[in-house]
Amino acid sequence: MKWILIFWAMPIVVLGTWYGLSYNDINFGYLILSRRMNDFVFELYGSILGLPPKEIPGLVVRAIIMDTFILAGILAFRRRKAIAEWWRARQAKSESDAAALAMDESLSSAP
Repeated sequence: MKWILIFWAMPIVVLGTWYGLSYNDINFGYLILSRRMNDFVFELYGSILGLPPKEIPGLVVRAIIMDTFILAGILAFRRRKAIAEWWRARQAKSESDAAALAMDESLSSAP
């Protein structure tokens, strides 16, 4: 599971870094990080997909969010026993805290 998380996060970090640097034209002398390359890449993808280039970053963000939810669901499914145990312990603790609070309130109102 560790490798799945690594191979999921690595492209997101690389893409996000490239997009952030190229969108703001922080290129450090590299053409690939320039705003011209950013515009060219999105023009190319837009012509391939038949979409306006301004819509593509939003579609990529929505795809990343959907992938994140799918991966979180898989992770939660794989660890469902530990999550259920944690939830039961949390509920038992909150019930005991509520009972202790009720006991304190009843004692504090005694004459």
